[in-house]
Amino acid sequence: MSLGTVRSSVHDARCRSPSTARRGRVANAPLPNLRSAGFAYPRGMDYADAHKFVREWLDAWNAHDVDAVLAHFAKDARFTSPVAARIVDGSDGVVRGKAALRDYWSEGLRRIPDLRFDLVGVYVGVDAIVINYRNQNGGLVNEVLKFDGQHVVEGHGTYLGEDSGPGA
Repeated sequence: MSLGTVRSSVHDARCRSPSTARRGRVANAPLPNLRSAGFAYPRGMDYADAHKFVREWLDAWNAHDVDAVLAHFAKDARFTSPVAARIVDGSDGVVRGKAALRDYWSEGLRRIPDLRFDLVGVYVGVDAIVINYRNQNGGLVNEVLKFDGQHVVEGHGTYLGEDSGPGA
């Protein structure tokens, strides 16, 4: 089945009628199972892989094991975060490379010894995942991670509101 056919199936399954389809309205009908329709992620990222990664990532963070978190990152990974802008002098919120990430995250854990993440949801893309979680303050956070193979090459920490940051 081609991607166009899958898109058409998704469109047909979600629209109430041809007239509402033209107006862009969709019903609350569930989406068809894309995997059973022959759809696969081109680079091998699937829900099982994503959830395994997230479980390891979450366990490592909650154990404050920076080396275990870094094991999933490429040597030259790039990470952005408004928290990094506060913690890493001169970074403008951008941290480059594993060594710099180790320093940043270690300092963050030193400043926030009760840091904890509780998973809200996982969103899977072609070569990226979004980890939606609540931090120890109850703030909603999305971690957007882009992969090249098995390693994260780019990440972005994003926060909902001023009071959501880990040090807030």
